[in-house]
Amino acid sequence: MKRYLVLEDGSSYEGEGFGYDMFHIGELVFNTSMTGYQEILTDNSYCGQIVMMTYPLIGNYGINHDDNESVEPAVFGFVIKDLCEVPSNFRCQEDLDEYLKRVKIPGIYGLDTRALTRKIRSLGTLKAVFCNTEEEIAGCAEKCRKADYLHDQAARVSTKNVYPIPGRGKKVVLMDFGVKLSILRELSKRGCDLIVVPYDTSAQEILSFHPDGILLSNGPGDPADLTGSIETIRQLIGKVPMFGICLGCQLIALASGAKTYKLKFGHRGANHPVRNLATGKIEITSQNHGFAVDIDSLNATRLEMSHQALNDGSCEGVRHLDAPCFAVQYHPEANAGPQDSRYLFDEFMELMEGGRKNA
Repeated sequence: MKRYLVLEDGSSYEGEGFGYDMFHIGELVFNTSMTGYQEILTDNSYCGQIVMMTYPLIGNYGINHDDNESVEPAVFGFVIKDLCEVPSNFRCQEDLDEYLKRVKIPGIYGLDTRALTRKIRSLGTLKAVFCNTEEEIAGCAEKCRKADYLHDQAARVSTKNVYPIPGRGKKVVLMDFGVKLSILRELSKRGCDLIVVPYDTSAQEILSFHPDGILLSNGPGDPADLTGSIETIRQLIGKVPMFGICLGCQLIALASGAKTYKLKFGHRGANHPVRNLATGKIEITSQNHGFAVDIDSLNATRLEMSHQALNDGSCEGVRHLDAPCFAVQYHPEANAGPQDSRYLFDEFMELMEGGRKNA
């Protein structure tokens, strides 16, 4: 079945449709990972986005029920070069097309993803949508131009209710902005007694759980949209040890008086080199973010940059000079991706052991 990917600049790309057959306008972004398409599809930081894989062959090991990063994926579409329709892996439980139909995600394959990636790198991310006929292309392009980006992604993907994941160790309240399940797994492996709360939970309610630590999860969208959460975090910094991941890093920065900005085409992949400024060591990291902390704006805060991207020099982590609080822009839990940075969960555990000592 023919399908078209239509961009807001009026260009269109013809391919073959697979997956679901209902479409939404989304931000077209690319991911450079060679594997991990299942984890990418189920990472709720992609809410409102159409994800394009730069690696050409996708679907060759199918889908299993163990590697999901969320229960209900929120990505708006999937763009690939070649679709493997006969996966081969002992863990495979269904193929990619079957999975996308089941979770209602539309896809397209057979496009020149290299040309599309070069366009995004040149122009920046673009709004896009799928359609099934040539006659719809002009109208779809116009709709993309008029459409605004979403501003409620965290509300869409955050838990609606408080829930526990019992453990016998440190009590951690996790503010869920779209948390990856691997973050919960990493904390559970360390024995943490977890309480997961919605993104808009008040500081008073969080403190009522008497936590040993607070973790701010990853999540989608512009961090500046979350004004209520920023104020909550401002009230919590210094009272309980805090660790932020991805969106959580940006929110800590905003709560501390720094600024964030939108990257031209974002960092999305499993091979991004980052320098730990304290040790000088280079970590290969898994990343998925479209915004970053403004390095110059840190000068007017009590934060210092702790990690820096080698590719473009952007901020990849901050540490508070007075409070037990630190954060990274990338994903130490990986999945998909390298495991160079999982030590950060151990640092969080040590920070909780030290209580109110400086980070």
